[in-house]
Amino acid sequence: MSTEPSSKRSPGVPAADVSMREFLPLRSNGWIADRLRQAASLLAAQGANPFRTAAYRRAADAIVGMEADLRDVVTEGGQMALEAIPGIGPSIAGAMSEMLATGRWGFLERLKGSSDPEALFCSVPGIGSGLAHRIQETLHLESLEALEIAANDGRLRQVPGFGERRTAIIRSALAALLARARPPVSRVVDEPDVAILLDVDREYREKAAANALHRIAPKRFNPTGAAWLPVLHTMRGRWHFTALYSNTARAHQLERTGDWVVVYFHRDARPEGRRTIVNETQGPARGRRVVRGRESECRALDGGVPRQAEPPAAFPIATPTVGSVNLVSHALGGER
Repeated sequence: MSTEPSSKRSPGVPAADVSMREFLPLRSNGWIADRLRQAASLLAAQGANPFRTAAYRRAADAIVGMEADLRDVVTEGGQMALEAIPGIGPSIAGAMSEMLATGRWGFLERLKGSSDPEALFCSVPGIGSGLAHRIQETLHLESLEALEIAANDGRLRQVPGFGERRTAIIRSALAALLARARPPVSRVVDEPDVAILLDVDREYREKAAANALHRIAPKRFNPTGAAWLPVLHTMRGRWHFTALYSNTARAHQLERTGDWVVVYFHRDARPEGRRTIVNETQGPARGRRVVRGRESECRALDGGVPRQAEPPAAFPIATPTVGSVNLVSHALGGER
């Protein structure tokens, strides 16, 4: 039985190989090097650690000079073969694996403000634009990893058009894609302490309020093209962090684009993780900043988490609207 009812492929070609051939040029090295250099330039413009930007440039230089095509390297040896290339560390090897598997790089899209979950889901064999839109509208997912979890825990079957057979097909296709993109884990098990996450949240919101961060113009929910979204790159020990206000459909619908802070993190060979930090609206922690999914750890912090005073507006720009939805909320604070 084919695992890709809606895509064309040659007999015997696995789903993930089809993705590579559809999305990438004949030689992948230059295409990936160009994206690594784009990331380095954007990181430099956004005030990231210069050692991090230099690492992306070194990696780009390393792969451009290779005789072997990266597709052949990863097909024969997986991500470990990429890590064996001089100048390529585990984190950049994971990024290269993601690009080879899906034709996209989520980190670069976030830096550009062009992240589009629906387009990302369309990279999965068996998911077209209509199904991708229903997934986003129903489950509010933002990544292939989140989609894989939903396909395994039963939530994907809540989406119209996903019965048992189609869900099984999508599980199989995602397993093939993600096996190439990064280590085969469904979630990140090694995360920073909540105190560190809350401190990154504090740094982001304070600098955003002081207009001390580079801003990007997200392509989603931004009809005027305003550069309103502050972005922070920072480090705590060996952890790398990127923080942004949530720009999801749900954040806009609930007018929480100036409250929900999405923090991405990674270190060493660990896959990238993500947590959302918000102002709690109910219970004993009401008015405090909490890390969604780790509320009990927040409550256990000595002395609790400081209550947040109502801050002033931070972004002195127009607030575009579509219908009745305010697309840029000016209240400060962080995604459920």
